[in-house]
Amino acid sequence: MMEFYFSVRISYKDFLQYYQGYVDKIEVRDQHSGKTLWIHARYFRKFLTANGLQGQFRLILNKQGEFQSLNKL
Repeated sequence: MMEFYFSVRISYKDFLQYYQGYVDKIEVRDQHSGKTLWIHARYFRKFLTANGLQGQFRLILNKQGEFQSLNKL
């Protein structure tokens, strides 16, 4: 299992690009390793509010690097 921690701040308007089909992934940087990650935007939908997408998150991948969970901290 691999864990990554990062912050996200995207306006509601900018996140609409996902729904309009212009983007499908969100680029984030792990706070501990500095590694750049590309996470499919669909995993963030449940965290989207009228103010956009913002907060601290934890991404968990299995040993094969496949998505397991995304949690807002």
